[in-house]
Amino acid sequence: MMAWLNWPDEQATPANRELPRFGQYAALHLDLHGDPLHAKLVVFSDGNHHMALHDALQAFALAHPEVGEIFYTTTPPRIATEMLRTGGLEIGNLRLCVTPHVVISPPAVLASLVDAGCMQAHRPFMRSRGVVMLVKNGNPKGITGVADLLRRDVRLFLSNPVTEKASHQIYMDCLRRLAMHARIDLDFLKHASGLPDPEKLVYGELIHHREAPQAIVDERADAAMVFYHLALRYQRIFPEHFDYVWPAGSLDDQACDTSVFSCGLAGNGGEWGQALLDFLFSDAVTKIYEHHGLSRAVP
Repeated sequence: MMAWLNWPDEQATPANRELPRFGQYAALHLDLHGDPLHAKLVVFSDGNHHMALHDALQAFALAHPEVGEIFYTTTPPRIATEMLRTGGLEIGNLRLCVTPHVVISPPAVLASLVDAGCMQAHRPFMRSRGVVMLVKNGNPKGITGVADLLRRDVRLFLSNPVTEKASHQIYMDCLRRLAMHARIDLDFLKHASGLPDPEKLVYGELIHHREAPQAIVDERADAAMVFYHLALRYQRIFPEHFDYVWPAGSLDDQACDTSVFSCGLAGNGGEWGQALLDFLFSDAVTKIYEHHGLSRAVP
């Protein structure tokens, strides 16, 4: 991934309140969808199920054409949480001030928003089906499990432990369990400096569901730990670039190595929030998410 120049702030007038700022980060632009100025329905969501959420919102718009514009975000939970609490964010010289009607995120994140008075309640929505290793198409280095991560010619990509704590913790827990299963020690995960060993480990910066495949394509990493549904998406839309493997000892569609996300109304949900919430729990949306490799979460 190219290095972006750190341009100075060039806004004509300052924001009238302090907003979280995320620099010039280009990948973030891919996770802000639609026209916030004219949207009657605004959804803030965590990002790793972005492909399924897109299809679900598109189906909702087709079923309710009177809703008009829908604006939604698919960023890491931290960004959506700060946007909700402050009323916006800044990306380079763009100031985006918008508040949601529906929020989708891990249960702990939504629980914190309930405690902060931003939401009244939330309920389990969907869950992932485990973690796989994303590799180049054809798997030229023959990577089949965590033991291959000890090879000198294999470099691993992981989501950032600071900016994407939830996914990073799941991936690390998976690696530790698989290493125990294989009776090996992944020493490079415990680099003495507290920083990743550049010869063995590459961290993303902010949005790993965009950065992981980019790191593979750029040959900065040979394998990436990602949720199964993300790898499925990459292989479907970029078949010439990606394959994935279930590492030895992994558990497809089991409680281990999965993430759950919940959803609920922000404030009163506006004109369309409750209708969308009801739609998200329909059989039609269940089928959409199953097509993308996710499952309905059990309350």
